[in-house]
Amino acid sequence: MTSNHKLSFWQMFNLSFGFFGVQIAYALQSANISRIFATLGADPHQLSFFWILPPLMGMIVQPLIGKWSDRTWTKMGRRKPYLLVGAIVAVLVMILLPNAGSLNLSTAYLFLGLNAAMWFGLFSLIFLDTSINVAMQPFKMMVGDMVTESQKAEAYSIQSFLCNAGSLVGYLFPIFFTWIGIANTAPEGTVPDSVIYSFYFGAAILIACVLYTFLKVKEMPPKEYAEFHGIVTDSASEPPKSEGLLKLLVKAPRTFWTVGLVQFFCWAAFLYMWTYTNGAIAHNCWDTTDVASAEYQAAGNWVGVLFAVQAVGSILWALVIPRFKNLKAAYMVSLLAGAVGFASVMFIHNQYLLFGSYFLIGFAWAAMLALPFTFLTNSLEGNPYMGSYLGLFNCTICLPQIVAAATGGAVISLVGGSQGAMLLLAGVFLVLGAISVTLVKTK
Repeated sequence: MTSNHKLSFWQMFNLSFGFFGVQIAYALQSANISRIFATLGADPHQLSFFWILPPLMGMIVQPLIGKWSDRTWTKMGRRKPYLLVGAIVAVLVMILLPNAGSLNLSTAYLFLGLNAAMWFGLFSLIFLDTSINVAMQPFKMMVGDMVTESQKAEAYSIQSFLCNAGSLVGYLFPIFFTWIGIANTAPEGTVPDSVIYSFYFGAAILIACVLYTFLKVKEMPPKEYAEFHGIVTDSASEPPKSEGLLKLLVKAPRTFWTVGLVQFFCWAAFLYMWTYTNGAIAHNCWDTTDVASAEYQAAGNWVGVLFAVQAVGSILWALVIPRFKNLKAAYMVSLLAGAVGFASVMFIHNQYLLFGSYFLIGFAWAAMLALPFTFLTNSLEGNPYMGSYLGLFNCTICLPQIVAAATGGAVISLVGGSQGAMLLLAGVFLVLGAISVTLVKTK
């Protein structure tokens, strides 16, 4: 890789700015999906099953986007066409999903114990997460494509900062709209207007931010890209020879697998947070399990506030991570802080004391967004299949969520139906993740 191709701060900022909008969409999904499906009639033992779909779609889509974009060279760019298409589809679905309960479908029961409104919501969720994955992956790939090895920790930290800033906005939308007078309750089986308006505004910001990056960033042409990465080919203008994803997986560097083990514990923990925070704090702090009650919906808004506190913790900690001389130490400290945050939720019954818990959880989140990709892309330097490997690496994010979601119903039964206990278990997962960091080898 050439060392005289360093980017300025604002060039790296523009490279990832669209991620701000994509993350608003992702935050709205992660903070409100359990609330939406509980409102539509799902019980706590069913909730984790709805969370299988997002990572499953990511596991299918992102490796394909990586493989295809490795071989895509157009006037618009290499990764940017996928970025734009994913954003457009996400905007359309964000308008549909929160209206699942407003189509007079809730009383029509079909099969598997789910009513028609929940099935409509499920299919909307599939398309939403697919499109978010299509829009999200190119940002990670463009940093790998265009940033020198010495700047990658900074570039991914900027991306982490924008990601968490977007999360902050998305998480606070429902309580903001409630504050200005938009209804936060609705007839049984219907999603409140505060949530619906949040998705509408999130969709508008998403497309604006993605268009900004699309217009501001110019990707390298094939010859310049090959020179930048020190890739020797018969013709610099030719895309790399097609390699099957399984064959690439066999050739993956050791860092791929060791960081992947850390990812397994981390993302299983956060799947539990997204699934069970609403029910846990509704029970602990509002003393209710009635999803139709004003108290439950107030707890739903407070989830957005807590996730916003998590985002603030992530934003601040993302500024600290590059100051660590040893990034592995930063990774371990971050995950252990998050473990303390998760474990404490089970024992806290004051909604304001939970600020401390979720602030610490933000430390783990900041590290998860920045450090795995720093380690991996540095280990792939000079590899023409960067996009394919980043797409495959996304499976280390998706697979643990699928496992956690598929087993969530059985696990919550083992802990007596306590959603708070599920967050305690999430803390245990992060401790295991911190221990696994010791296996990671870096240059």
